[in-house]
This record gives sequence, structure tokens and C-alpha cells, in this order.
Amino acid sequence: MHVLAIGFETVNSWIEAGGYAALFGVLFACGLGLPVPEDLPLLAAGAFVSHGKLHLWLVAIAGWCGIIGGDIVLYHLGKHFGLEITKLPFVGKHLTEKRIKRVEKMFEDYGVGVVAVGRLFAGIRGAMVVAAGAIRFNFIKFIIADGLAAIISGGFFVAVGYWLGSRLDENRIKEFKHWFIFGASVLVCALVGWILWKRRRDMAAVEKMAKKVDTAVGKVAKVAHLAPKKDGEPIDKK
Repeated sequence: MHVLAIGFETVNSWIEAGGYAALFGVLFACGLGLPVPEDLPLLAAGAFVSHGKLHLWLVAIAGWCGIIGGDIVLYHLGKHFGLEITKLPFVGKHLTEKRIKRVEKMFEDYGVGVVAVGRLFAGIRGAMVVAAGAIRFNFIKFIIADGLAAIISGGFFVAVGYWLGSRLDENRIKEFKHWFIFGASVLVCALVGWILWKRRRDMAAVEKMAKKVDTAVGKVAKVAHLAPKKDGEPIDKK
């Protein structure tokens, strides 16, 4: 609790002093391992927007560019170093091989949907980006999915900060985080359920098509078997 209070107060003072540049810099550094949840600067920026100290659109641009900029660098570090990234100073301090491998398995099972889910949870955001680079996940697909997820998650945190305004403090953040984690968990369960249902439906469709193809092939083979083998030869009646 004490760490959270110091973290928020510090980040709040950075944003107040440095404005949009500080917002960009903190979020960029968060992507590379700065031990601050990226929702804190976004919440602080939203509160400053509510006070008229910052403009919403400039906050949105600076915040999005900071998030995506850090993720692009981390993606390419993951692509270059793979699991060895855990040995890099600063960046590797907050990543583990176990977590990266777990996210790699999630990519194999759920594909690009992992990007949207991973951005919701501070504990796996970095591992998600590193895993995407390590497995050479398509960069364009990654950036599109990550960019859209950043708009949704980042916009949500800014909106909450704006709504809380002057009431934004450690206790409010802690209370909000409990509800956010609960809501995000429900969303993740729903997403995984939908993916599993879709896969089962697609597999059923594939099996149905395979049966039709087998039936068609069987009919063609039967016709070919009954057809004359050469001109003038009688049809095989077996």
C-alpha cells in the first residue's frame, strides 16, 4: 500500500511538472520495465484533464504513442534476444522465462486475442510483448491489435481519472483496481469461452465438410469403377 502511494504521488508530480512529454516518457519507460503500472500515469493525466491543466486529445496522443513506442522497442528486443532478454539489465529484471513461455503457449492456443487480454493485466503486459517478438508473431498484426487494445484500455484509465478528478488518491485507486481486476477477469473468461466455442463450431463445420468430400469421392470412385476401362471393353458389373 505504501509503495502504491509513493508511486502515484511521484508519477502525479512528474505529469504535473512535465505535462505531455512526461506522460509519454513514463509510459514509454513502463513498457521497458519501469516498475510503475502504466495505468497510474493515465489516471493522473485524466485527473489533470478534469482540472483543465491538460487537453484530452494531446493526452490521448502522447499516451498512445508512449505505450506503443515502448511496446515496439520491447517487441524487437524479444525478437532479437528471445528468452535471453531476461538477462538484460532493467528490462529483464521484471520478466521471467516461465512467464514468457506461458504467454507463448497462449499465443499458440488463442492467437492475436492474447494481445488484447495481455494489455489488461500489468503482470503479463511485458511478457506478452516479448513473447510476440520471440515467436516472430506477425509485426503488423501485433501493432494493429496492440494499438487498438491500447486505445480501449488507455482511454478507459484516462476516463476513470477524469471521473475521479480531485478525489483520485491511493484508496480510490486501490478500490478501483479491485473492481477492474474483477471485470477484466470476467471479460477474459468470456473471451476464452467464445474462442473455444468458435473453435468447436469451426471443427464441426470442417468435419461436416470432410464427410461431404468423402461421400463425393466415394461416388466418383464408384462411377470410375463402373466405367469402361478401354474403348470396346464391356463395363465391369462386379
